[in-house]
Amino acid sequence: MKIFKKITSIFSVVALSAVFAAAQTNLTSIDGRTVDIEGQNGKVVILAIGASWLQLSDKQAEYTNALAKKYAGKNVVVYFVATDSTNGKSKNYATNDTLQKFATENKLSVPVLRDSEGSATFKKFAIDQVPSFVVLDKQGNRSGNIFGGIDPKFDITVPISKQVDKLL
Repeated sequence: MKIFKKITSIFSVVALSAVFAAAQTNLTSIDGRTVDIEGQNGKVVILAIGASWLQLSDKQAEYTNALAKKYAGKNVVVYFVATDSTNGKSKNYATNDTLQKFATENKLSVPVLRDSEGSATFKKFAIDQVPSFVVLDKQGNRSGNIFGGIDPKFDITVPISKQVDKLL
């Protein structure tokens, strides 16, 4: 009987682990829509993960727009994921209005999604810095390496495009 209980416990843990591993990553856009970034119906997804307060955010927005323009009309969707905090006491706090202003000033042509302090994306996709870019394949799995950091002298859209092109 003890062996049966142990086996049952092990199966329960395995089943719960599978449920959590398969859990969707839903983020909310600054206009209130819920977006499942891993469930994009067979599309390649490019996530520009950043924050409005970063010094290189304008350059990341420029690269994000370039990628969105390059893949417009193709089986690719691009999002800017803002990791600005939703906690009013945080030094990195930003309201949706602040993020909308950031998007407008940087002429972001893609939806802006909220991920307060990276709580949904950092661990899920093994991100250790912002700004970063992540490419998801048509099944919603991370594809290749994280493109982390931005060097204004290097066009990061080139290696990102190579990764996306492999998936199309």
